[in-house]
Amino acid sequence: MANKGIIFDLDGTLWDSSEQVVKSWNEVLSRRPETDLQITVKDMQGYMGKTLEKIAELMMPDIPYELRMDIMKDCCENENRYLLSHGGKLFPQLENVLARLSEKYKLFIVSNCQSGYIEVFLEYHKLEKYFADTECPGGSGLEKAGNIRLVSERNGLEKAVYIGDTQGDCDSAEEAGVTFIHAAYGFGTIDHKVPEVHSLTEIEAAVRPFLDE
Repeated sequence: MANKGIIFDLDGTLWDSSEQVVKSWNEVLSRRPETDLQITVKDMQGYMGKTLEKIAELMMPDIPYELRMDIMKDCCENENRYLLSHGGKLFPQLENVLARLSEKYKLFIVSNCQSGYIEVFLEYHKLEKYFADTECPGGSGLEKAGNIRLVSERNGLEKAVYIGDTQGDCDSAEEAGVTFIHAAYGFGTIDHKVPEVHSLTEIEAAVRPFLDE
């Protein structure tokens, strides 16, 4: 197989875990005396795709940095445990699409998440076999553009596209020098014209001009 790769964002692109993550974070927030904050699914969908540091700043702007990052660490640890038991909501036809794509291309995940989050997604939904590599800031210390480059380089990709749903995904792909395709069924919008798909089943046709021609 030629080294052609599709690199996926996770939240808003492969699944929606916002309802489950909200439940797990609110469990933590309810027992932390430093805040009376409770978040909603709408809040969470606005946070997804951002770094944990940025989410903590948006959620808890009045709490000192070190304390809010400690609360965030607590939230993320509880989130991983909760998702390992409950999973998330996969977008329609996900496994069928991954099975087809993996016959022609190497598949990857790069997400702005904590260590263990991608692994929980793969383990709970039994999707490990479709992906050659994954990366996140919690593993590499890099933000998304750096992780897209890292995954591309260490897997020797000759051609690659990045599929994500937010402006941050688009900016990161462009910074990394990788073609971006917008998962328009996800949580975000893009401020300029880019290739887009409206369902997972459109991906195979959408990547063909960039990977096969």
